[in-house]
Parts: sequence; structure tokens; C-alpha cells
Amino acid sequence: MERTFRRERRKPVSEMNVVPYIDVMLVLLVIFMVTAPMLTQGVKVELPKAVTDNLPLKNRDPIIISIKEDGSYWLKQGNKPDRRVAPDSLKDTLTEAMHATPDAPVLVNGDSRVSYGVVITLMARMQKAGVPNVGLLTQAERDASR
Repeated sequence: MERTFRRERRKPVSEMNVVPYIDVMLVLLVIFMVTAPMLTQGVKVELPKAVTDNLPLKNRDPIIISIKEDGSYWLKQGNKPDRRVAPDSLKDTLTEAMHATPDAPVLVNGDSRVSYGVVITLMARMQKAGVPNVGLLTQAERDASR
């Protein structure tokens, strides 16, 4: 008994193999997912739509953080007197204040002689404390001359 093995010939496949392209696409997706959070830097601030309008407080006392000329932070919450806050404890103090009055707006009252970098540092600390929106207090032009 002789056996002859006959090899079957395969027909050429005319379809394109897309598996390597899918692998490359998934690698790029992972790269973009990892790098995208690194590209968004800065402090989120909602700018006012109109300069002349006042912020609606809706009968809620705001949490006001003041920066004096010497760079010290002061916190005013409701009817309580202003109290000095150390920069290192600002995050914890703000978190406590926001838990006490969760719907209260948070406002920054900065001295005009304070550098821009000090205000940005404060806003970054506020963002770390979980403050969702920040308002900036200004003095009306007609009151500035007094």
C-alpha cells in the first residue's frame, strides 16, 4: 500500500489583514489617554459675562478669602469676623467652610498691590480644596476715587 500525500493548493486571499492596524490604533489610544490629562494645566475660572452686573448671592453669605498686601490670607464666612489663615492650612479650612455652607459662593478679595502670582497660587490652592467656582471681587470705578 502506497500512500501518496497530495498537497492541497490554497487559493490566494485577496482580503487585507487589518489586525496590525487595530493594534497600532489601540496603542495610540492608550498613549492619548495617558497624555491628555497632562496637557490641561491651569486654574479653572469662570469669567463674568458682563462687567457691570453684580453676582447674585440669593440670600447666602459668601465665603470671602482676602489677600492683603503682605501676602497673608484672611477668611470671612457669614457673619463671623475675619480670621487669618496660614497658607498650609488653607485647604483644610476651606474644605470645612464649604461643608458648613455647601451652597455659599466663594469669592476672592485681593489687594491691588498683590502680585498676580500670589492670586494664582491662592486659586490653585482653592482648586485643590475642591472649590468648584470662584468669583473675583472688584471695586466699582465710581467708588475707586474715594
